[in-house]
Amino acid sequence: MFAVVEKFVSINGEGIRAGELAVFIRFRKCNLNCSYCDTKWANTESAEAEMMSAEDIARYIAETGVKNVTLTGGEPLLQENIYDLIEILIKQGNSVEIETNGSISIAKLSQKPCRPIFTLDYKLPDSNMEKNMLADNYSYINENDAVKFVAGSKSDLEKALQIINEYDLTKKCHVYISPVFNRINPVEIVDFMSENKLNDVRLQLQLHKFIWNPDERGV
Repeated sequence: MFAVVEKFVSINGEGIRAGELAVFIRFRKCNLNCSYCDTKWANTESAEAEMMSAEDIARYIAETGVKNVTLTGGEPLLQENIYDLIEILIKQGNSVEIETNGSISIAKLSQKPCRPIFTLDYKLPDSNMEKNMLADNYSYINENDAVKFVAGSKSDLEKALQIINEYDLTKKCHVYISPVFNRINPVEIVDFMSENKLNDVRLQLQLHKFIWNPDERGV
């Protein structure tokens, strides 16, 4: 059984399918505590949740008629038997993306026959969680995956540049830099990208925070 704190249809606000409709399944519990986290309410064991089986979730998704599925949290890779759910959803005809915080290995899951799309965060210094990042994950990503940097300062941007170059990320996957909402002006990111000739890196704004109230749930 899976502890689901939210399930809804909206547009993908970020990632490789930004702007496309998706069904979101948000799971309870996270192993990190990022300074800018906008879903802290979902991260604890005590967060209110609906207990759903993989079949329950698959049935709900099928009823929406939407093919893109985003598994998020919390931290979805903390969910036991997550592959059982992924396999059911992919065999059902869905495209499945996992938004993961970058601290848990994707090695085994990336080798499975029903492989999801991985959107991996790299937690930059301002998050206070950088020490938890698992760089070994970059050995298992491919051209369908993404690494996302959420930057709140110039020093964050400089660290993102270092990681992009050190692991040659633009040759492996999609790479995005997003601003911490209301903490850094997006133009600063554009200027930094220009100054450092960051080819094949995309600035990405969280679309849902511009369409709806930034604190609104279920969008």
